[in-house]
Amino acid sequence: MIITILDGSMQGSSGEMIAFVEKAEARLQPKHTVRCFHLQNLNIRHCNGCWDCWWKTPGLCAIKDDMESIYPVVMQSDLLVFASPLMAGFTSSVLKRASDRLIPLIHPYVILNQGECHHKKRYDKYPDFALILEREPDTDDEDIAIVKDIYRRFALNFHCSLKHTWLTHMHSPQDIAHDIHHF
Repeated sequence: MIITILDGSMQGSSGEMIAFVEKAEARLQPKHTVRCFHLQNLNIRHCNGCWDCWWKTPGLCAIKDDMESIYPVVMQSDLLVFASPLMAGFTSSVLKRASDRLIPLIHPYVILNQGECHHKKRYDKYPDFALILEREPDTDDEDIAIVKDIYRRFALNFHCSLKHTWLTHMHSPQDIAHDIHHF
């Protein structure tokens, strides 16, 4: 299995998330191919909403930054893991920015999917999604449920599913490796 991890840890955060992701990555190899992008170290600009990726240069973002190296890796993956500490009840800004920039990978046209309007597939195969979340002191169950629901709906637009959500205070890197080995 090819696994891509988008690590949304931020400078100034506890650093526990980075260590957790690195331990999970080590547990998954050599049985799986794991590619991890530590987003805080990359140049990823905000989507400017130009829609060139849909109309002018279909499938290609007009912004030239480090996302260009992430797109092909994501599309070669079987599992895309979004990892982030929760900040103000949501994923980090750098993970949100990278997630927003995945829009070129889907088609602008809309179809009915599970009785709802969702984007048409641009490619034949998309990776399934998973989440690794680190709670902040005031995170409650509703915050977790909202993040899970947003990424579940994000997965619907990518014609895949949100396979699992792990919380760093409840699951170990060994748990994650075990779960992925048994998908």
